[in-house]
Amino acid sequence: MLICIPDILTADQLSKLSAQFDKQQFIDGSATAGWAAAGVKENKQVDGASDDYAEMQAMVVGALSANRYFSMAAMPRVMRPILFSRYTTGMRYGPHVDNALMGEAPQTRIDLAFTLFLSDPDSYEGGELEIDEPAGTRSFKLPAGAAILYPANSLHQVTEVTSGRRDVAVGWIQSLVREADKRRVLFELENLRATMFAETGKTEAFDTLTRNTSDLWRMWAET
Repeated sequence: MLICIPDILTADQLSKLSAQFDKQQFIDGSATAGWAAAGVKENKQVDGASDDYAEMQAMVVGALSANRYFSMAAMPRVMRPILFSRYTTGMRYGPHVDNALMGEAPQTRIDLAFTLFLSDPDSYEGGELEIDEPAGTRSFKLPAGAAILYPANSLHQVTEVTSGRRDVAVGWIQSLVREADKRRVLFELENLRATMFAETGKTEAFDTLTRNTSDLWRMWAET
């Protein structure tokens, strides 16, 4: 399941993050790519040792965790450290698939990836996130503060930035529910529960739906 989620960050958060971004030390982005992807990754990343890195990461993680749709769609069990990437003119990230396992032993299984856009889309040319799906390739260039969540096993790329600057925060998640089809079912049921409760309150039908949704969580969740 691929989902775009608007307004993860507020205008004030975006402004603060943008100001912090410009003060950081940067490293070659290929340093954090897998061996097969390093040759096609051309960007800069905020050095994890930078003074503001922990605060920047905490702001993004807090905003993602507070967003109901992100939490329902991703069902996070483990979230890997956020990377803050910058693409300037001529930079791109060629076609690649994210690593299935990340980190030191015990490694984290990676089910989902996300990109949180930090730059106004009108401020740069190119830089689209392209994701291959069975029906074809889809291209995304979302407003600043919006995020896209997508399966980590997708073949994807960032097209060349031809002018301006593209700043993003990217991350990876091990979900409580391993299989994508099961995550989709639970996501739709949880949305249905919320809609039903808003429209009719706590009814017998709502309680029945809740019981069955909870049973599926018990069967499918890995804690």
